[in-house]
Amino acid sequence: MYQKFENYLLNILQSSSKKKMILWITLAAFILSVALIPTEFVMAKMLPGKNNDTYSVYVDLPTGSSIEQTRQVTQCVTGILQKEPEALDIEVFLGAGSPLDFAGLIKGSHFKNSENVAEIVLNLTKKHDRSEPSYIMVQRLRPVIQKQCESLYSQTSIKFIEPPAGPPTMAAIVAEVYGNNPAGIRHLSERVKGVFSKTKGLVDIDIMQDDIYNKFEVRVNSDKISRAGLDIKHVNDILYLAFEGMNIAVKNSREASEQIPIFLVLDPEGKKFSSNDLNAIKMKLMSLKLMNSMGMMVPITEVVDVVPVKSNPTIMTKNLHQMSNVLAETDMVSQVYPLMDARNVILETFTDEYEIQKIGLFNLELIDKKSHERYELLWDGEMEVTLDTFVDLGGAFIAALLLIFLLMVIYYKSFVLSGIVLLGSFLSIIGVLFGHLIMDLFTADTFFLTATSLIGFIALIGISSRNSLLLIDFTKSLMSDKGMAKKEAIAYAAATRAKPIFLTAAAIILASTLLASDAVFGGLGVALIFGTIAAVVASLIVVPILLDNSELERHFNFHERKAVSIMDPL
Repeated sequence: MYQKFENYLLNILQSSSKKKMILWITLAAFILSVALIPTEFVMAKMLPGKNNDTYSVYVDLPTGSSIEQTRQVTQCVTGILQKEPEALDIEVFLGAGSPLDFAGLIKGSHFKNSENVAEIVLNLTKKHDRSEPSYIMVQRLRPVIQKQCESLYSQTSIKFIEPPAGPPTMAAIVAEVYGNNPAGIRHLSERVKGVFSKTKGLVDIDIMQDDIYNKFEVRVNSDKISRAGLDIKHVNDILYLAFEGMNIAVKNSREASEQIPIFLVLDPEGKKFSSNDLNAIKMKLMSLKLMNSMGMMVPITEVVDVVPVKSNPTIMTKNLHQMSNVLAETDMVSQVYPLMDARNVILETFTDEYEIQKIGLFNLELIDKKSHERYELLWDGEMEVTLDTFVDLGGAFIAALLLIFLLMVIYYKSFVLSGIVLLGSFLSIIGVLFGHLIMDLFTADTFFLTATSLIGFIALIGISSRNSLLLIDFTKSLMSDKGMAKKEAIAYAAATRAKPIFLTAAAIILASTLLASDAVFGGLGVALIFGTIAAVVASLIVVPILLDNSELERHFNFHERKAVSIMDPL
């Protein structure tokens, strides 16, 4: 078999037209492989979806909604989740977030502490016992639950939260809006949210800021309290006792080692208001009465003032700068492409109010045309992590190539031979990119080019370089020591070294098949499998052609040829 390959390769080296054809095919394959990324045939992403054993559902009703309304929405959600055969148990936390886990700590679950919010935690069977990954289940259930349950009350938002597969990020896409005017930050955040809502591939869109809403403050009037013969503390206590509850006494029991506190509060029906207006509040407070020093019952409304006011939203800051976060998750797509679409829409449509200037690669500075206030729109989340990771890995890849090139220059004292080794290593990218395209055709969900894919590509540099070094050194030995002609030496060296190259490649491919099916490290496995195949082809076909086109006699200080048969080189 190796004799046939030697003759085949020698036939190619002796034909200039065949050599040109192979080089043109290699160039075309390289261009096509690189073009797969901008044409979106192969999509880049930091990490693909992770198959988790649990995920959460956040339920957010409009501010001011009652706990009963929140319960109705959560019952709608749990009713759908209970029909899933792979659901083990469901936990519902009304008016609060679940006990903090990794995802909750990042997503802000600890901020949930009002009646209009809830968190539902769904635990699934082990991933090895179910055929459907958790991220596919989320993609399938999200539109069903949102359609049925968000319609119960207007402005209800239901979001699905999964534990992050990689570095902790607040969301797949985070738009940070900075400025000195809180009203301007809020307005710009709302406009960015509107753009996200119309961008294909983005779901679970939200703004991390408090709503500004109308509320009523019950202010104690000290003058009225004095004239009524009451005490300020008693007025405050009865208001707190009625709606929040408090301990009013203790009970002793022989069965308890400590005193049992007696907690008093109005029942849920008693705390309800007939409507959301001033008269309803006064009617409720009128039913609360205190006995004054003269033994008369005084309604609370006689000694307090009920004043309608606006709420005071929390001021969010980062690095001592006022800001707001606009969050969005991606629906089984890379976050890069929806972000670029949203950014282009912002650049085109926000010019009616702002003068827009680009900052860096993606960030924007917006200047209000009327007030001349400056705002900054900075991108964060998984997009920022993806960009940083790919830049770092790209830098590592370039550094690896330069180091290999310098080492080869020192070893061979030739820029040409060093360039051939470098080019042979770089051509493995053809197999990496086409491998992701092939896997994407045979998998149910998108097979992304991930950070682990680039790690596999960098790892292939050493393997590909070793193959080229074996070939060049053996060719040099045949030409310098045995006096074999250049073409015959290259063909014989490639055929002889094909066996160890094939065995090494087979070992890498078989070992990498265990990684190819993993959700996180699948990109690494695919990169090693298909990149190794491309590296073998480049080492045994392309590198010999490049060596034949170089002046090996001059590089190896070879001037005199001896008539040595190719069949008996030794």
